[in-house]
Amino acid sequence: MGDGDGWANCDAGHRHWGRHGAAGLLPYCMDPEPYILLQKRSRLSIGGGTWGLLGGARHSHEDPVEAALREASEESTLDPSIVRGLWLSREDHGGWSYDTVIGSVPVRAEVRPQSFESAAVAWVPADQVARRRLFPAFADAWRLLSRSLYQLVLVVDVANVMGSRADGWWRDRRGAAERLRDEIAAIDGFDGVPGAVVDLCYPKIVLVVEGQARGVGAVEGVEVVAAPGSGDDTIAELAAPRAPDERRLVVTADRELRARCESAGATVTGPRWLLDAIRRSCSA
Repeated sequence: MGDGDGWANCDAGHRHWGRHGAAGLLPYCMDPEPYILLQKRSRLSIGGGTWGLLGGARHSHEDPVEAALREASEESTLDPSIVRGLWLSREDHGGWSYDTVIGSVPVRAEVRPQSFESAAVAWVPADQVARRRLFPAFADAWRLLSRSLYQLVLVVDVANVMGSRADGWWRDRRGAAERLRDEIAAIDGFDGVPGAVVDLCYPKIVLVVEGQARGVGAVEGVEVVAAPGSGDDTIAELAAPRAPDERRLVVTADRELRARCESAGATVTGPRWLLDAIRRSCSA
């Protein structure tokens, strides 16, 4: 038992499990089409006999990703270390919330039940999920969650973004690039992602540097690519998705580069979106 185990009432007067809210994990694997790992609830659980997510109560010290991974490992033999968190979808009931963490796994390994709450766990083709007898709340959410089974790669035109704010970047381009890198690395989930239908994204981040900013190193969670020549050429090359469940979002205000990236299959947004995310992160 943790300090989150227990009942709570939301502002609408409904009773929910989880004193600090609850979280569930929606893992998927491309094999080659997406398969979803679902839990069949035991008869001793709420909604017994229905299929839904591995999950449960959040504890006060946990963020939603930590809670979802812990609950999944308690209720099944899924190894949480192989799950890459990609998206978070929140249902806010006022005073109580349920967070769904969408993550990818590299292989569709065998997973078995590991607690009395799980009657069974199974990998189900995504296009067959709706045919199961689903837990009602998950059935409603699945229409939205099913559109988020992909990884976002964020490709940042560093020179263009630096040029969009007057912070003295022209006096020390490398230092300004390192500052931008560290600010981006500190963001704990990006909201308002163009084209996204859920609340937060945990993308793979790639910064492209050129000229005097070459030599900037990577940090945890942020890859840095030094363009051997034109930064625009390198960014255009990186704009093309590399996997069936991958989409790329390029951050630049350069109109010509925007057209090249869109032709390669990427979505493009301006520096303002990224700078606003940095601003919110710094003020949090």
